[in-house]
Amino acid sequence: MRCWSRSRPSSRSRMREFTGTGVSPGVGVGRVRVMTGSVPVPPAEPFTGDRVAETARALAALEEVARELESRATAVGGEAHDVLSAQALMARDPDLAGEVTVGVSAGLSAARAVYESFGFYRELLGGSGAYISARVADLDDVRDRTVARLMAFAVPGVPETDERYVLITQDLSPADLALLDPAQCVAFVTEEGGPIGHTAILARAMGIPAIVACAGALEVPDGAYVLADGASGTLVLEPDPARVERARAAEKARAEAVGSATGPGRTKDGHPVPLLANVGGPADIEPALRNGAEGVGLFRSEYLFLDEAVPPSEEQQIAAYRAVLEAFPRVVVRVLDAGADKPLSFLPPAAVEPNPALGERGLRLLRRHPEVLKGQLKALARAAEGLPADRLRVMAPMVTDAEEARVFTRACRDVGIQQAGIMIEVPAAAVRAHDIAEEVDFFSLGTNDLAQYVFAVDRQVSSLTRLQNPWRPALLDLMAHAARAATEAGKGCGVCGEAAADPVMACVLAGLGVTSLSMSSPSLPLVRAALAAHTYAECQEAARAARAARTAGDARAAARAALPALETLGL
Repeated sequence: MRCWSRSRPSSRSRMREFTGTGVSPGVGVGRVRVMTGSVPVPPAEPFTGDRVAETARALAALEEVARELESRATAVGGEAHDVLSAQALMARDPDLAGEVTVGVSAGLSAARAVYESFGFYRELLGGSGAYISARVADLDDVRDRTVARLMAFAVPGVPETDERYVLITQDLSPADLALLDPAQCVAFVTEEGGPIGHTAILARAMGIPAIVACAGALEVPDGAYVLADGASGTLVLEPDPARVERARAAEKARAEAVGSATGPGRTKDGHPVPLLANVGGPADIEPALRNGAEGVGLFRSEYLFLDEAVPPSEEQQIAAYRAVLEAFPRVVVRVLDAGADKPLSFLPPAAVEPNPALGERGLRLLRRHPEVLKGQLKALARAAEGLPADRLRVMAPMVTDAEEARVFTRACRDVGIQQAGIMIEVPAAAVRAHDIAEEVDFFSLGTNDLAQYVFAVDRQVSSLTRLQNPWRPALLDLMAHAARAATEAGKGCGVCGEAAADPVMACVLAGLGVTSLSMSSPSLPLVRAALAAHTYAECQEAARAARAARTAGDARAAARAALPALETLGL
């Protein structure tokens, strides 16, 4: 495996400082390894050789990539396993294989046929083509790995070195991230990406300090000595010893604070903010318990349905739900969120949709197929039999107004489910939350999708992830509005989006009136420590200051200024 690197005179950038978004706290100090370069576009000259053999070569390359990704998935486990497994499915997509076969038959080389076939899916099918469209960046990574094999180029990847280093690159695919050894790669910095992308999520899960959206980072020469602070989002060239010492001290303080913060989530003065885990399957139960999750705030039930030609049986569903319900005192299950980037063959929309994210997904699709919704709710109700009445809570995704909320609550009541809620991820639902609050028992803010619709940014377009910043004041305003509507109605309003995993944002969310926070398990200790270090009044002041700002950067800075213990904690 080879990395493309470049060297520049270190004097040019000496003492410079770059600022991005810190997405995984921690400090990394070491020499830079720059990973750049890309796989060239295969030439379009007609292929005149044996087309049968060329087709076989193309399909074999796709299978090699799939096996490699599966191998990495098995090796790393956790959330990275799911991401890499999904990429392997992209490489094995039968429709893709069909497109490649057609391309070679039409006179393209294997590499060119693969390249054009992936392009076909990106441009024409967008989010509607099975796993292949789950993430455009992930899709491009699979394409590049396949094309590199076919053209006998080295596959782009992380550096091979025995030295400890800070990796700097344009962006980092989940497949490459999974290969990083935290003992050698002490931090990584990307010029692109955003705080809710796969790379950021996996970095936190792996415990590697990380900065994304760091403009100018690639100007740092290979081999330069740097300090990367994943808490502040600062990359410092040639830091002096005092600067390194301060960063190390902050890191030590953070580790001590995290280790000493135990028990339920609450502020310094005892305001309760239950800390819950986002769970995607049975494998996530143990990490959630180990990190002190007080329950599950988002049980993604999709894992039972994806890859299936028909819905799982009621008994299969009951067994899966029961395992989670028995492990935690409180479980919020999201009913099947299909459509858009999670299409299912047995839940087709009414017609081909040019913009699937704006089409029939979530509850909209379940209303078209009521037998699937009824079957899932019935299975959930049976799975909770014999358990405390308030243990099971069920919520619907993609709810727009009070009428939809009423339909879902009635469907839950019909099978005996007493706690019915909705996800707030459509701006209209946030704006009219006071109407919806009368129809449901609780809200859960899905910050990733809410940001997607508020800022008109497709979550799958990696080049625009910088706009999906949860610190943007418009999103803060909507979340505050929804939380206030829930409070006035005497209902709970949690957050299950990735924003809850940011210790600083978690304090702001508590200050906005959010009543629980749910996140990936590795983030729970840091959030617990941040809350425990501040009073509820300080969280409210941080929320006020953030909403008064005009930009995302100013909002985060204002919130940090209102939360004095963050510096002590090294966050």
